[in-house]
Amino acid sequence: MRVPLNWLADYVDLPADTDPHALAAEFASIGLEEEDFFGPEITGPLVVGRVLELVKEEHSNGKTINWCRVDVGPEHNEDLDDPKDPQPGEERPSRGIICGAHNFVVGDLIVACLPGAVLPGDFQIAARKTYGHKSDGMICSAKELGLGEDHDGIIVLTDLGLSGEPGDDAIALLGLDQVTLDVNVTPDRGYQLSMRGIAREYAQMKGQAFTDIGSSAVAEVNAPTDDGFPVVIEDSNPINDVVGCGQFTALQVTGLDPQATTPFWMQRRLTAAGMRPISLTVDITNYVMLELGQPLHAYDTSLLGEEIFVRRAEAGEKFTTLDDVERTLDVEDLLITDRGGTGGKIIGLAGVMGGADVEVHPGTTDVVIEAAHFDPISIARSSRRHRLSSEASRRFERGVDPKLGPVAARRCADLLVELAGGTLSPATTQVGQAPEPTVIELPVERVASLVGIQYTTAEVTGLLEGIGATIDVIGKDRLAATVPSWRTDITDAVDLIEEVARTGGYDRIPSIQPAARAGKGLTVAQKARRRISNLLAADGFTEVLSYPFTNDKRDDQLRLEADDVRRKHVRLANPMSEDLPLMRTNLLSTLVDLVVRNQGRGAKDVALFEAGLVSTSAGLPEGPGPRHLPGYHPTEAELDKIYASVPHQPYHYAGIISGNAEMPGVWGKGRKAEATDVIDTVRRIVAVNGLEVTVEADQIAPWHPGRAAKFVLADGQVLGHAGELHPKVCENLGLPARTVGFEIDLDALLAQEDLRAWDGALSTYPVSRQDVALIVDAELPTQTLAATLREGAGEELELLETFDLYTGDQLPEGKKSLAFRLTFRAPDRTLKADEASAMREAATKLAAERHGAEVRS
Repeated sequence: MRVPLNWLADYVDLPADTDPHALAAEFASIGLEEEDFFGPEITGPLVVGRVLELVKEEHSNGKTINWCRVDVGPEHNEDLDDPKDPQPGEERPSRGIICGAHNFVVGDLIVACLPGAVLPGDFQIAARKTYGHKSDGMICSAKELGLGEDHDGIIVLTDLGLSGEPGDDAIALLGLDQVTLDVNVTPDRGYQLSMRGIAREYAQMKGQAFTDIGSSAVAEVNAPTDDGFPVVIEDSNPINDVVGCGQFTALQVTGLDPQATTPFWMQRRLTAAGMRPISLTVDITNYVMLELGQPLHAYDTSLLGEEIFVRRAEAGEKFTTLDDVERTLDVEDLLITDRGGTGGKIIGLAGVMGGADVEVHPGTTDVVIEAAHFDPISIARSSRRHRLSSEASRRFERGVDPKLGPVAARRCADLLVELAGGTLSPATTQVGQAPEPTVIELPVERVASLVGIQYTTAEVTGLLEGIGATIDVIGKDRLAATVPSWRTDITDAVDLIEEVARTGGYDRIPSIQPAARAGKGLTVAQKARRRISNLLAADGFTEVLSYPFTNDKRDDQLRLEADDVRRKHVRLANPMSEDLPLMRTNLLSTLVDLVVRNQGRGAKDVALFEAGLVSTSAGLPEGPGPRHLPGYHPTEAELDKIYASVPHQPYHYAGIISGNAEMPGVWGKGRKAEATDVIDTVRRIVAVNGLEVTVEADQIAPWHPGRAAKFVLADGQVLGHAGELHPKVCENLGLPARTVGFEIDLDALLAQEDLRAWDGALSTYPVSRQDVALIVDAELPTQTLAATLREGAGEELELLETFDLYTGDQLPEGKKSLAFRLTFRAPDRTLKADEASAMREAATKLAAERHGAEVRS
């Protein structure tokens, strides 16, 4: 927010010798940080001049110039072009200046920049020979002085309503000696985007009295009448049950003088505040917006329909804004139209920008002034949706005082009557009412407990009254604060405490480093991740991180079935890349890219792993979830609905080995990675977490159908898969043949009961070992047979080991021989050989019943 200091002085007692830098430091102490300074940019003699003589001269280049004699006052007159003594009858000496503009005549008061002056942009003025004369200075235009963009003609002071005598200082006359302070307004303090708000902050900071020119208790406002311009508000699609337009005030001014122009003092203030003067009516609406903080809009009455209708847009409606851009509207966009229904002409994107159909123009004589209050969330979303930020939207989306509309409309109308000769109609429209004020209870002792300063009740009361709050004492050291209407950011007692700390001065708050709280240590999940990552790193894997974005093409490359749940992705509304619009459902889909990249960089033997989240659509509601969060803290029911719409994101581990698992060297030839390497890796991951897992053969993409394993946990959940990748998958992805990998669901693993919590006792009695070889079908998984033996052997079985696998001519076709070592130990006695043998026979008997196993002699 740009704050011209001479404008600020209209509302507060601002000394003329105020140091802008010191003022900026004071503002920073209450949260208004300085962004920039815009100060005097002109040095040297810039004076009022009167044109005494003007001679038009045609030159060979086709340009017509004016050779002027200009009286610039006794101190500056010096005839450099004709140094002879003045002729008889000549009243005073003058300076000769060449000027190419033609909008002035003899006798006009102009602005002359004399040699030695420096204009904005470090443009130095000197006397110079041109067009056969020595031009001793320059007659200035508005653009050359930084007063605007007009460069078609020079400044004629009488046209600006200014006067003076030749030689007067034009810098002071034009306000070019004034300083503008640009302060950074935080998004929660929209009231500071006005001279009213900044003046209030200054008065609070300096302890001055403040007269609120934006309060209806002070300013004159019109009472609503039945014959006001018709306005209808219809909101069929409110956001968070908040109507998009809560209040609408409309006043009518007739008989405006189309020839009236914006006075220079207003143009100067608008320019200093960063706005470009356009026309008198538009300039007045902008001036009042900067002054009070209420955006306004003026419509040409002759171009309006029979009523003003406020509604939400229909999907796909089109509207061309004032910047000549056609925009496709959304159902959340709030519109101003000239009659009800979708057939009405759209005249504005509410709170953001109007259209060209009913804007005021040079011939406008009658206007309708709109001062509305719009829902901040609606305006913010429309502004961002259409990438259209305006001075109005910046204020509405930060919160405008809901009681300010009638005051601002009347202020605008009064200026139109004063400056454009109009007549204010008594017909007044006011639809809707301002909300009831918020009352918050505040225990005074809580202020000290949060801020660290002992404030008295009187001090807290004074500071809160300084921001506009009304304070009532409701008990000993307990206050009730009625929040001012313009402070929409204050909703709780902590907000009042923040205002006490801010307006009381941040520099008063002691800088004390708080004592660090004792940590609670790592969580169970964090400990498990650390164990697993350390295990993989010790096995030679390198941890990597990939982006979690993918596409349908990757699912095809992994040969996933059409009905595979891993094809059901969450689609991003605003992806980083159009080629990667989906969230991954498994880590391997993105981890393979890093393997390929390492291979391409010459790393032929690669072992990588990644730990991270995947996104699944499991459990999501059929319809879309809430599109936006509400502008307030959601209720429990709303939170449940929001959380239900968030995809499930389990934590996975995945790894890939490509090339050698054991490197060649003096110790041997090395060994290529095999499916058994990653299968064993997963088993050890489970074991290091104190759990057990069942390993089964499986056929599932992207693994080789005969070289892949599925891991099933005790509760029946599938932990994951490991094995050799399918040859076609390797070919599709550009991976070397026989690449192996694994992927597991850590969340499923952590959901299991930790088997290390054993309440038994260690036995000190000796073990008894029994070996047995069983002939079974070649397709029977070893894990399945081992589980059966363990079940049949009973509780005294301490360890079951597989130590031999045989297939050959001595066995029938389709059979294999598996040799197991069974270790038995009793907790209370030494087992006899007969007891151990009986347990072994019970185990083999159950294996024979379930799997047709035969004991191999």
